[in-house]
Amino acid sequence: MKKLTTSVLAVVLSSSFAVVSAQTVQDSAKTQDIEGVVVTALGIKREKRALGYSTTEVKGDQVSAVPIANVSDALAGQVAGLNIQQSGTMGGSTNMIIRGTKSLLGNNQALVVVDGTPINNETYNQASIGSGVGAYDYSNGMADINPNDIESVNVLKGAAASALYGSRGMNGVIMITTKKGKRSQKIGVEFNSSTTLGFVDKTTLPKYQNQYGGGYTGDSFYPGSIDINGDGTPDNVVYTYDDASFGSAFDPNMMVYNWDSQYPQLPGYLKPTRFVAGRDPNMIWNTAATYQNAVAFSGGNDKGKFRMGYTNFLQDGALVNSNITKNSIDFSADYNFTEKLNVFGNISYVNTRGRGRVLTGYDSRNPMQTFRQWWNTSVDMDRQREAYNLTGQNTTWNIKDYRTQAIGYADNYFFNRNQNYQTDRRNRYFGNFGVNYKFTDWLSVLGRYTFDTFDELREERVAIGSSSEQGRLAHGGKGEYYFMNHKVAETNYDFIINIDKDFGGDFNLNANLGANLRVNKRYGNSAVTNGGLKIPGLYSITNTAQPLTETNVTDFDINKKVDGIFAQASLGYKNMLFVDGSVRRDRSSALPVGNNSYTYYSGSTSFVFSELFANKDIVNFGKLRFNYAEVGNDTDPYQLYNTYTLNAAFNGSYNASAPQVTANNNLKPERMSELEAGLEMAFFRNRLSFDVSVYKSKTRDLITSTDISSGSGFTSAWLNSGDIENKGIEARLTVVPVKTPNFKWELTANWATNKNTVTRIYGDTEFLPFGSMWNVATGGMLGESTGTIRGTNFVYLNGQKVVGEDGKYLVSESSTDIIGDAVPDWRGGIQNTISYKNFSLSFLIDIKKGGDIYSQDMAFGLATGLYQETAGNNELGNPIRNSIANGGGILLPGVKADGTPNDIRADFSDSNNPYGYYGGSGGEQAAEATHVYDGSFVKLRNVTLSYRLPKETFGNSRIQGMTLSLIGRNLWIIHKNTPYTDPEAGMSAGNAIGFQSGAHPAFREIGASIKVEF
Repeated sequence: MKKLTTSVLAVVLSSSFAVVSAQTVQDSAKTQDIEGVVVTALGIKREKRALGYSTTEVKGDQVSAVPIANVSDALAGQVAGLNIQQSGTMGGSTNMIIRGTKSLLGNNQALVVVDGTPINNETYNQASIGSGVGAYDYSNGMADINPNDIESVNVLKGAAASALYGSRGMNGVIMITTKKGKRSQKIGVEFNSSTTLGFVDKTTLPKYQNQYGGGYTGDSFYPGSIDINGDGTPDNVVYTYDDASFGSAFDPNMMVYNWDSQYPQLPGYLKPTRFVAGRDPNMIWNTAATYQNAVAFSGGNDKGKFRMGYTNFLQDGALVNSNITKNSIDFSADYNFTEKLNVFGNISYVNTRGRGRVLTGYDSRNPMQTFRQWWNTSVDMDRQREAYNLTGQNTTWNIKDYRTQAIGYADNYFFNRNQNYQTDRRNRYFGNFGVNYKFTDWLSVLGRYTFDTFDELREERVAIGSSSEQGRLAHGGKGEYYFMNHKVAETNYDFIINIDKDFGGDFNLNANLGANLRVNKRYGNSAVTNGGLKIPGLYSITNTAQPLTETNVTDFDINKKVDGIFAQASLGYKNMLFVDGSVRRDRSSALPVGNNSYTYYSGSTSFVFSELFANKDIVNFGKLRFNYAEVGNDTDPYQLYNTYTLNAAFNGSYNASAPQVTANNNLKPERMSELEAGLEMAFFRNRLSFDVSVYKSKTRDLITSTDISSGSGFTSAWLNSGDIENKGIEARLTVVPVKTPNFKWELTANWATNKNTVTRIYGDTEFLPFGSMWNVATGGMLGESTGTIRGTNFVYLNGQKVVGEDGKYLVSESSTDIIGDAVPDWRGGIQNTISYKNFSLSFLIDIKKGGDIYSQDMAFGLATGLYQETAGNNELGNPIRNSIANGGGILLPGVKADGTPNDIRADFSDSNNPYGYYGGSGGEQAAEATHVYDGSFVKLRNVTLSYRLPKETFGNSRIQGMTLSLIGRNLWIIHKNTPYTDPEAGMSAGNAIGFQSGAHPAFREIGASIKVEF
């Protein structure tokens, strides 16, 4: 993988350099402005040349080119140092990590800010979802931002760039600036409409073997003499309780009584069918569709301007009974009451309704858990659909006994999707109002109120008759109803004094002094029925089979306040040398009174050395920058003092229990320091430019739940218990190889690497798990990264795997060996934009090198015989599932204990085969390292082909312009190493990475759009 991706990048860039050098002399076109003005922390606009830290801007048309449910997905591959991780499910959440993990158990997501308003980006998913425990992946806050309203996205990467944002700026900031009206007497109208169709990428779906039927030990049928039809002769009755495919070889001449012959309510009852492979579960993926229509009105005069937009977004999922509908209304305006007084406001309202979102992880309501891990290949999915349509019941293939039709582990997929579904609805309001008063042309005061608030209802249903595996609590198949109703709000009050003054002819002072008060609130309740439902189909908490107890109902009311004062100043000399400094002090209600105040600061310098050059024909622009910053962070509320949980009454007596994790009223703030240096240059009239940054950061006193002696009465405690170091390089290169009056080709490449190391953990602990799956854990390992994957490994001799006497690999005695690292080695992207007259073609290639993945899907699916690797012939030409005596089995590469080449054939006749999770030597579980895969990939991410109709086409009509586009997203996974899956498929936003369980496939999206301006 390394040779492939690095060589591709090298060839593209080297050829571009050559073309640039050859054409520079002839290029007389007007140079592009690579400096410009960007929006920085707190919405303060600064000239880019004055910044002593790294930022990257993405234009709004690149974000909105293809309709997407979550804006963050559009940023993948476009920004060096920004790592985007998607769940892969309809409407699922997205992780956005800038410059690596900085907190062990805290929030590592970048702060999202829209027009100065911080946006809550939490998912409020079940806490265990990152470890693969089955749960719905609800979207996070970025999904509520309308991409059609985005003017630009500016990513503030380092601590110096985001220090003014206080505690949450430690993880970097995604600054989103929305479109505004124009000071024009005419009302402008813009209409956008797009439609895309999504087709499942078959390379990310399982490839099933079709030679053998259900079973674990080579036999697909009930043992003994079974006379199911009463004719006095034994019948071949398929034992459908076995949710595996290590059974008998298929034989079209054999007549058997499969699952659909065992249900009295089906027309095929007691009618035998041929013993052949059924239509596999890949048929469940229908064509997805996304429709988006948006209209915006804007206008103004010499005193003010406004813009109002409406967007309707509809996504029909690829699975039965799944869709998301979203309606967004956005309004922004400002008005100059006098030459000195300006009043402004922005408000957005988003209504989202979801139905049939899919679980991720290990749960039978996640269809891919069954279809990737526990499946009987003799089952025909068309017959499963017919059985549900005929009965409306859970007529599943997986029944325990043909006499009772009792349900096993897996439900009928079509029953599951139509009966066991969730719904959610959310109303969100965010925006700001403020006033700006200019005392003089260099002194102004800003007062601003920002708000982000939403109320949300989530409902989850499990129908009576479902398997007992379904739901949040045990109910024995009697059904379940769960709801969560909550309201989340954040308000900020800002007061900022702004100074921008030239003096002495050569000097400029840009300074800000201000204060901020942030208030966070979340309150609501959740409840789940106890012991099932009384009345089928009635989903209400009052329909609980047993009375609710304290364990079934949760009320929460969470409040937190942080106030801060800050100052920032930048002194510029001859628009060439800039020196910046900032300081901020915060107080947090989540920390103890003695330690609740923390101060941090930053300093940076920017030297535009190209101003010293008399001739700028070759070097047009050159800037050195350097910065150092320290920032602080608090923690979640209510970690200071222990509270007790009231338990259900026992014999009329009530009791309370202490928490397992003890609070700590001696907590200190977390601290992070970062050092960064960078170089920006542009050559040949900006036909070639680059931006390179190097940085090193360290977070100290991380607030973490850490294991302590059980003699204390607790299992763990909140402590300042860890340090993490991140260091890396980021680079961005832009080349214009060809530029003529009618043709232009622009190429932008970005590349970033980050080395992440845990340098301290409290006490004797060496590992802090973020999540665990089966016998594998990922987390922060002392001296290693925060993506360390631990489990059992192979036994090696002189670098080769050692096999035991049965020909299977020996397994290490330790279950805590390092078997992978989920943190990628590097990430990069190559964006090409080619324009010819009114045509434009753009496409993005997204690259990731490294980042290991433990696949529970492969561990279980190879053991149960689903995949094509578990069938076929060995090198002798014999079926591998034959017994060793009959020439079957496989020869694993490696050596025997004495170091000689392996010549012992390993048995492959049942689920204990050497490929699956129980394939270790001597009947042990296989080394977990067997199922760790390299998560590298190369993807063709976004493609847009546009044609802008000539203006004369419309004559004197009101139409000012029209653009027609063909659009595509995720069209081609050019390279990957993970079998039958998308390397990016995760389970939820959060710190636990490196796991796949029940992974959902990728989708290729193809469509068209039209944009009309009036």
